[in-house]
Amino acid sequence: MAALFLKIAGRVQGVGFRYSLCREARRLRVTGWVQNCSDGSVEALAVGDDQPLQQLIEWARHGPAGARVDSLHVEPATAAQASDADDPFTQRSSG
Repeated sequence: MAALFLKIAGRVQGVGFRYSLCREARRLRVTGWVQNCSDGSVEALAVGDDQPLQQLIEWARHGPAGARVDSLHVEPATAAQASDADDPFTQRSSG
């Protein structure tokens, strides 16, 4: 199992990005969470097998209809972050 931290910027709030990312992660059987950030971006913790994580990253590059992803930063999550993963994947209130 791998754990990744994603930071997505662009038009990603108010377009159903969190809901859609949560739905996609659950479909892929990835655990973790997604939340809006005060700077207008979205961040997520994703934990799972390599292939589903790569599929989630590819999905996040575009997001749902109405979203515009300007940047996607992906880095390995720390052990402390990984231990905070929700099962099933959830939407959290703004961070």
